[in-house]
Amino acid sequence: MPEVSPDQVFRMANTLALLGWLSLGTGVVLGWHRLRTLLAGRAVPLLLSAGYVAILGARWSGSSGSFSSLAGVASLFQSPWLLLAGWVHYLAFDLFIGTWIAADADAIQAPRWILIIVLPAVFLFGPAGFLLWFLLKASILSPWLMQKRIPS
Repeated sequence: MPEVSPDQVFRMANTLALLGWLSLGTGVVLGWHRLRTLLAGRAVPLLLSAGYVAILGARWSGSSGSFSSLAGVASLFQSPWLLLAGWVHYLAFDLFIGTWIAADADAIQAPRWILIIVLPAVFLFGPAGFLLWFLLKASILSPWLMQKRIPS
């Protein structure tokens, strides 16, 4: 049996993550909470996490580098397999955070349109989208939430 290449695993991980993001988007737009929670929020991030652990378990030994300096991390990422592990780490956590934001938006009964802005930012830029969610929640959504809580 031929060995799987890092490029093949990269394509598989990206396809799986895209399936998760499509599930998240569909779940948000159609209000299908189980699709959003179980597939996008649990199954896909867990599968990506298992892939991450498998890559590290199979490829960590003999790697040069460390987490104690930027040069050490750059040295780790010279290995295509460890670079791939880093990428899969991003995929898993960004999807998990996107799902968490969607659940948080539901919990505060935020308008769905806000997720049309935030979720693509999380998908493309991870932490910047996470920050955007909290900035929007504190600025735009805060007065809106207060109006909802105060009886007229």
